[in-house]
Amino acid sequence: MDTRPEEIEKLSAITKSFASDIAMRVTTDAVQILGGYGYMKDYPIERMMRDAKVTQVYDGPNQAQRLMIAQHLIKR
Repeated sequence: MDTRPEEIEKLSAITKSFASDIAMRVTTDAVQILGGYGYMKDYPIERMMRDAKVTQVYDGPNQAQRLMIAQHLIKR
């Protein structure tokens, strides 16, 4: 495996973007399945959805991560 800092940066951006998008998709589907109950604080999915949304924004928005990935791919 290539351990250059640029490669590590690219792979971490890919991982962060993918994982946070999947978390948001899964929690959105869960809220839709639960209907109105999905928004109630009585159910843990409400907190999980908020946490998933935060992961998309924390440490750089996913759009910025995708831009970084694209820049790394163009360099090659």
